[in-house]
Amino acid sequence: MGLIGGETYLRPDWTEIIAAIRSAGMDCAIQTGGRNLTEERVRAAASAGPQSAGLSIDGLRDVHDFLRGREGSFDATFLALARLRDHGIKTSVNTQINSLSMPQLPEVMERIIDAGVTNWQLALTVAMGNAADRPELLIQPYELLTLMPVLATLHASARDRGVVLQPSNNIGYFGPFESQMRSGTGDDLHWSGCSAGDNVMGIEADGTIKGCPGLPSPYAGGNVRDQSLRQIWLESRALAFTRTRTTDDLWGFCRTCYYASVCMGGCTWTAHSLFGKPGNNPLCHHRAIEMDRAGLRERLVKVEDAPGLPFDHGRFEIVVEPASHPVPRPLARRSLPVIG
Repeated sequence: MGLIGGETYLRPDWTEIIAAIRSAGMDCAIQTGGRNLTEERVRAAASAGPQSAGLSIDGLRDVHDFLRGREGSFDATFLALARLRDHGIKTSVNTQINSLSMPQLPEVMERIIDAGVTNWQLALTVAMGNAADRPELLIQPYELLTLMPVLATLHASARDRGVVLQPSNNIGYFGPFESQMRSGTGDDLHWSGCSAGDNVMGIEADGTIKGCPGLPSPYAGGNVRDQSLRQIWLESRALAFTRTRTTDDLWGFCRTCYYASVCMGGCTWTAHSLFGKPGNNPLCHHRAIEMDRAGLRERLVKVEDAPGLPFDHGRFEIVVEPASHPVPRPLARRSLPVIG
């Protein structure tokens, strides 16, 4: 079980939750930004018994601090990594890939390897929350043609140095590096569809059950204060949508794709944050390759702002244009804004 936030350690009973998970015979991992993970808090966590902790490092110092909105966040996270290691807690790093962090990935890997990290999970920045308000940060579909070879090179280098590079559910799919990125062992593995509500679920602080912690409220299956977890899991249609949907639920390019019956439109969280519904995900390596072969590319354009609610998102549209078309200035910008 993974404890995520906000920040788990802001709850006064957070170590009791860790201890309860462990006493029930389950593994426990903490996911944190690490900025205020003090020596006292790390010591208390170690006593409760989590097996691991994952910390977010979203670029080098300038980019990380900008994305976090607080100078000093980068250094504080690396200090937290050292404290966790000193107390015998295995550490990993999570990194979001956006237009600012993408060029820094090789250097980020060097820094986290030096910090003793053994696992590195990468995910594309999703157009939810702050990212919905700054669409220039988002990776464009055609940029996967540049990104994926870089990730494959980093994956091989990390493996040779004893670090597992793990692509998240919104990185892929079915491109030439799919097997390498998914397996880590050379086995013929590939993306097999969104696991939300299939072999994954999220429990919010108020007891709401969702198929994936990142999904917004329409995917809430019920609340454990009102129903048993078993009942929610077996009976909620909102939770079981990945178990019941078919290719008829797909739309756009994904419905016609050769891999449709296996992929089922990629990551639900990514698609919903863009279009308000799942079933069509332009952030797909195979799709970008097919578009490029036809001399085309897809570009995401925001057409509606996020309303400012929890788990909120705006609305985007897909523009299909010639691959040689000049990139509009707001989406081509890679300079770092000033904090504040």
